[in-house]
Order: sequence, then C-alpha cells, then structure tokens
Amino acid sequence: MSGDIKLSDHSPALRRVERRLHRRGLLRGGLSLGGLTLLTGCNLSDGDTVDRLLWAMSRFNDKVQSWLFDPDQLAPTFAEKDITTPFPFNAFYSEDSTPEIDGDTWKLEVSGLVDDRTPWTLSRLRSLPQESQITRHICIEGWSAIGQWSGVPFRTFLQRIGADTRARYVGFRCADRYYSSIDMATALHPQTILALDYGKDPLPAEYGFPLKLRVPTKLGFKNPKHIAALFVTNDYPGGWWEDQGYNWFSGS
Repeated sequence: MSGDIKLSDHSPALRRVERRLHRRGLLRGGLSLGGLTLLTGCNLSDGDTVDRLLWAMSRFNDKVQSWLFDPDQLAPTFAEKDITTPFPFNAFYSEDSTPEIDGDTWKLEVSGLVDDRTPWTLSRLRSLPQESQITRHICIEGWSAIGQWSGVPFRTFLQRIGADTRARYVGFRCADRYYSSIDMATALHPQTILALDYGKDPLPAEYGFPLKLRVPTKLGFKNPKHIAALFVTNDYPGGWWEDQGYNWFSGS
C-alpha cells in the first residue's frame, strides 16, 4: 500500500493548497521585472519566505500605481449608442444567488473617521445631487462592457458626512458577503459615484441594487455591489479578491 496522502476533490486540505498556489500565481503575475529578479533561486517549496516576498512586491506595486495616479485624469466616456446590451452579470457567485434586498428598509451604515454616522436611506441618498456617466467596465478576466450609471458623486457624499479626507482608505461591506476598499484619492475622483440607477431605472438586483460603487478608473472587481456599509480608515482594509492575491490598487 502506498504511503502517499490521497485527497478527495472537495477536501478542505486540497482546497487550502489550491488557494495557496492560485494566490502565488496571481502575485507572481503582478510582479515587476525588478521583483522577479528577487525571486531567483526561489520555488514553491520555499514556504512562507516566498509568500512574504510576493506580498511585499505586490504592496510595492500598489505604491507605484498610487504615485502615478492623476486625480484629474478622466476615464473615457461614451454615447448611449455604445452601451453594451445586455450588460454582463459578474460576481463571485451565480446570478441565481444574487441577494434580495428590501429597498424600503435598507439603510447604508457609515462609520470610521467621519463626523456624522447617521445611516442613509435610499430616499435620502436620492435627495443629494446626482450625476450620470457612460463608461467602460473592465474585468480582470479579460472582457469589458460599456454601461450607464447614475448616482451621487462620492466626494459629495464624503463631504456631507464630514469624512476625514486626509485618511488613507474607504472600505465597503456588502450584502452579498463581498468587501473591498479604495484609496482616498480615488474616492474623491470626479467620476467615482455611489450608483443608484442603471440606465434610466433603479439598479436591478443583478447590477447591485440598491447601491453600487462605480469607479471607472479601476478594474471591475474594485466596484462593489449591494453595499451595506462603508467606513473611512487609516488601517488597510483589504478586499475579497485582494486578500487572495489580486493587486489592491488596480487602477490608472
């Protein structure tokens, strides 16, 4: 009888190994040339040393991207005729698992480095100034689509709640268990909005009802849907995909 350990296709141990290898693959793929030279002589058997080095280089890449970010540079906009129909569904779960949320009872929780932590209803959000944009959603999986979103300029909302705009991050927690975060410079970008509508109608469930962050200067996974809470902080909040190895800044 062989001494090899056999793992079933669904064993927790195998899933942990797969996640670790997948994370390393993502991190290796995101390294700069200089970072790759530091890995000379390393292999997947090097244990936590490689993991620590990969994560350090990923964080370095985040810093470089943030240095290069121009808060006045706008993402391209498009005409209504350019809108992708139908706009694709995208999430880490199937469309059948989209959360059902009662807009009449929903409230946005606010916390962290803000003056006013009063929860926000949908009607109160709609009382704020609204803007519309037709921009391209770029998915890290390799596809893109153009859609029309309308809602509250995020910087307007942050001003209204008295957010400390010297803070480093804004984090988001969502009703579908997703979570994400962005840098404050991106939060204040003129095209970053709290989207309430898609096209001329309220956001449908598959597109993030009742509230979605729309950030056309970042990759699609940085645009959380079904937002239930947001917080302003100086502590790195991470994100659903970022904590599995995706580059955190992921923007222009």
